[in-house]
Amino acid sequence: MSGIIDWIVNLMDALGAPGVGIAILLENLFPPIPSEVVLPLGGFTVAQGSLNFVSVFIWATIGSVVGAYMLYGLGAWLGADRLRAIADWMWLVKASDVDKALEWFDRYGKPSIFFGRLIPGVRSLISIPAGLDRMNLLTFGLWTTLGSGIWNFILIYLGFKLGENWDVVERYVDQYSKVVYVLLILIILGFLVFFIRRAIRERNETAPQA
Repeated sequence: MSGIIDWIVNLMDALGAPGVGIAILLENLFPPIPSEVVLPLGGFTVAQGSLNFVSVFIWATIGSVVGAYMLYGLGAWLGADRLRAIADWMWLVKASDVDKALEWFDRYGKPSIFFGRLIPGVRSLISIPAGLDRMNLLTFGLWTTLGSGIWNFILIYLGFKLGENWDVVERYVDQYSKVVYVLLILIILGFLVFFIRRAIRERNETAPQA
């Protein structure tokens, strides 16, 4: 982690607030660069008088949105047809499951994008189903900007207020992240149980009667 912190510090020293934006853009694409380190560190730098709060916030949000659009592009490139083909090839999952997931995203995609940007581990990945669903680009950008803006403001502000103790933010966000990851694992296990039970039921229904 110290190596990442040194790299972020050097980036901000060299580029100023745009360096924060670049770090956040990369955070969207490469999870080892955590926003809970970049943003509070940016806030601490503001407290030292080296950077301007508004500039750091704006550049961080630009980085978030640009990174999100890149992952949106990945989802759009993959496309629903490719995903259906992959689902047909996989055990337990069907092409119809992809259609149901896309129907769900059509209905709840906007709040999913907004709240997803506030959840570690989901913040970046939520952009991929938006691309798969070909969500309107302006709508996607709006909800991504709102969610990212709130997340960025809170972490930058905490880093600014805590000063040299900015790293406390990382510890608290890490605890929050662990709770989220446990919930995600439980959800995944729930889906896995559902798919397995469905596969067993369908196999029994198609088995020849003695």
